[in-house]
Amino acid sequence: MFNGTINRASNIYMLKLLLISGIVSVLALTGCKDNASSKDNGATTTDKKAVADPSTAGTDPAKHIVFFGNSLSAGYGIDPTEAFPAVIQEKIDSLNLPYKVVNAGLSGETTAGGKGRIDWLLQQPVDIFVLELGGNDGLRGIPVSETGKNLQEIIDRVKAKYPQAKIILAGMQVPPNMGSKYAGEFRAVFKSLADKNNAALIPFLLEGVGGNPELNQADGIHPNTKGARIVADNVWQVLKGML
Repeated sequence: MFNGTINRASNIYMLKLLLISGIVSVLALTGCKDNASSKDNGATTTDKKAVADPSTAGTDPAKHIVFFGNSLSAGYGIDPTEAFPAVIQEKIDSLNLPYKVVNAGLSGETTAGGKGRIDWLLQQPVDIFVLELGGNDGLRGIPVSETGKNLQEIIDRVKAKYPQAKIILAGMQVPPNMGSKYAGEFRAVFKSLADKNNAALIPFLLEGVGGNPELNQADGIHPNTKGARIVADNVWQVLKGML
């Protein structure tokens, strides 16, 4: 599991996840506030200037990279400027590329929740769409078929509104204590969806970070500042070829 990344601490790490998953919805409000996000769409630009506003969609010459995810994208527990989407913006700016990152991460988000808010978000321009959802589904034992169906519907809506948008799917994994059959099916659904939709795939978003206490916050769940930079590197390996 986790392709050798998670050591013997994985069971403890994931048990903490399971214990906290029941209160994750409470963290959603905190995540929104921490990221200066809107109660309506949970989206922020990484320069912290303003919440992404669809009414200004035609006035910005930059191309938009939208990170649509949960607390991992939102940067729960760290400054929004240290979350991995913000680190991606730093890399883009250092190369003088005309792209703006929009962080639409919302703590506690499931694929069902994402499906419910995607239409509002798509009122703003999208050139590259990074879909980082599914982790909370796995922790709650939601049937993989349901997770896959929700992710596919989100992808379908993005394609319908922005046919030329490039899509990246961030893969996630669950530990063996969720059951080997479930863990295998959950891991496989991301690759299956990426292949089906001709989307790029980040095999495992938390590669090199998950289960490492030096790279995570005290809760053992969310990457710390150092861990977020490694997550950003995992994303960058896939994203950079699209810019």
